[in-house]
Amino acid sequence: MPGFVLDFERRLVELEDKIKELHHFSTVEKVDFSEEIKKLERKAAKLRKEVFSRLTPWQRTQLARHPGRPYTLDFIKALMTDFIELAGDRHFGEDHAIVGGLARFDGQPVVVVGHQKGRDTKENLYRNFAMPHPEGYRKALRLMKLGEKFGRPVITFIDTPGAYPGIGAEERGQAEAIARNLFEMSGLKTPIIVVITGEGGSGGALALGVGDVILMLEYAIYSVISPEGCAAILWKDSSKAPEAAAALGLTAQTLRELELIDEIVPEPPGGAHRDPTGAANLLRDYLARYLKELQGMEISQLLEKRYQKFRRMGRFKGD
Repeated sequence: MPGFVLDFERRLVELEDKIKELHHFSTVEKVDFSEEIKKLERKAAKLRKEVFSRLTPWQRTQLARHPGRPYTLDFIKALMTDFIELAGDRHFGEDHAIVGGLARFDGQPVVVVGHQKGRDTKENLYRNFAMPHPEGYRKALRLMKLGEKFGRPVITFIDTPGAYPGIGAEERGQAEAIARNLFEMSGLKTPIIVVITGEGGSGGALALGVGDVILMLEYAIYSVISPEGCAAILWKDSSKAPEAAAALGLTAQTLRELELIDEIVPEPPGGAHRDPTGAANLLRDYLARYLKELQGMEISQLLEKRYQKFRRMGRFKGD
């Protein structure tokens, strides 16, 4: 989002603004600033490397939440063609926190489902800040079942603080809806690729997170609870969120080491919010490779591999 700058990237943004200003001035005034621009670009590249090579888990959390990051509809627009959005769960109603439908990826029919955040207050209210109600998860499952019925691979995009905890959501079976998705996705007879693009928050994320391949963008996060929520429970102080983020092991690098995800998808220099189109193009290659690999498997082999994948998760130490 233009104008939104995180504290740790402020120096870099100011330097990049100076470079843009010199480019503009040299074009308008016909003055050669090429040497000065090259020096500033080298300085910016060095600063960018320094800043983004030593990000803390909390800073990565801030990047994952950056309002300029591409959301599900952005990825669909950049990666898919012939997208037809489908609405409603056929039980209660429509939930705008989850979007999905039929599309083509590189000409291949797929089903795509994901959380959708908003860019401003009005849109965030419309999308309920990407916190789905039960009908959102039931809609997602309905679409995934369509994929199974017609032999279309399923691609899910995860980006949510968590499932909506309101009274109405609980009355309509929030926990059951999430559990049903976990159960059904574990045995869905079609390939499933999961992509964690921003925040992966608790069961609200996991309800779209059971798949044959789990990809995670470089600066995304995935955790059982938000750092603020963890800090509020452990220290009764949400300002301890940076400490909680460090303890939760929510970064892509940590999760890859623990084998909870399959691959980390690199982001453009400085994060996906600086180049959403570039981020989508980097993801494209991973999706194409894994779709080809998964579709070469028999369904029985696919399901057995998926089952074993999740059985292996978790490390236990004896006495």
